[in-house]
Amino acid sequence: MSDRRTAEGRSAAGTYWRWELSGYDMTTLLWLQTAACGGDSLALLSATSPSVEQLLSGRGVELLWHPSFSRQPPRYRDELIARIVKGEQRLGILCIEGSIVTAPHGTGLHDACNGRAKMEIVRELAGHADAVVAMGTCAAFGGMPAAQPNPGSCIGLQFDHGKPGGLVGADWRSRRGLPVINVPGCPAHPHAIAQTLAWLSAGLPLSLDELNRPASHFSRIVHQGCTRNEYHEYNIEDTCSGDRACLFFNLGCQGPLTRGICNSDLWNGASSKTRVGVPCFGCTSPDFPREGDLLRTEKLSEVPLHLPLGVERARYMAYKNLARAAAPERVRDKKMDP
Repeated sequence: MSDRRTAEGRSAAGTYWRWELSGYDMTTLLWLQTAACGGDSLALLSATSPSVEQLLSGRGVELLWHPSFSRQPPRYRDELIARIVKGEQRLGILCIEGSIVTAPHGTGLHDACNGRAKMEIVRELAGHADAVVAMGTCAAFGGMPAAQPNPGSCIGLQFDHGKPGGLVGADWRSRRGLPVINVPGCPAHPHAIAQTLAWLSAGLPLSLDELNRPASHFSRIVHQGCTRNEYHEYNIEDTCSGDRACLFFNLGCQGPLTRGICNSDLWNGASSKTRVGVPCFGCTSPDFPREGDLLRTEKLSEVPLHLPLGVERARYMAYKNLARAAAPERVRDKKMDP
């Protein structure tokens, strides 16, 4: 067996990934959907670095089953699951898309497959997987289905919002000794999905943050790379949508509070929410969707209730007032394109 097994790249725009997997067995992948939409599957189709074709064509990943990509009927999936549980089929990567429904009364039967709760199927398969990946905020933290009043008693795989626990428990580890790897987003960024799968398929160590997110894609904030940054620094803030200035102070933008690559690795290589005048909703965060109006900034007196990461409340407004007074004319007059 060859000893060549490499992967390289980073999450910035234009990342190029390289594998050398010759002589190694393919990593098998099973993708299941629980309670949510199929947005993460759709996002994956937009990946280019690597693309789905690159992942599945000689790049180390053998797709056992995907509810949208596979041609086999559902009974094939059921037979496949049975073989995995019996130890007849090895499972490399288990991807779960969607919240875990535990209602009613902890049975999970409000989201069932062939009369069996999906949460039980997921828990059983997780015990046979080398790695488990929660694709999207719903699978990672509960997401939209877990928003109040949470009628399905939904949770994430290893987190309940930002609290460790979830379906498998905080101490659970896969056969490779990994916790559930969270790739949040609503949907998750195409390259956060594809590059995480590429890294896992290469069998290489994956650095995770405190929420078990790949540090390569969740160590920077969405605010970094935003084309409205200069407006933000000089406290030139929009009060209504459709203008050119910063969206944080009045319009609910969570970019300065949210970790993600939306403005450093543009969606479809072209744009992002903030670049077209839509506030960041903080969809990679464990408390998404936050309660209240997504298009309005909650304030304590005149100061935003939640400040940008690393900012001290006591000095915030003093700094902002000084910055606004020093703003160049081109910034005050909003002459810069976002």
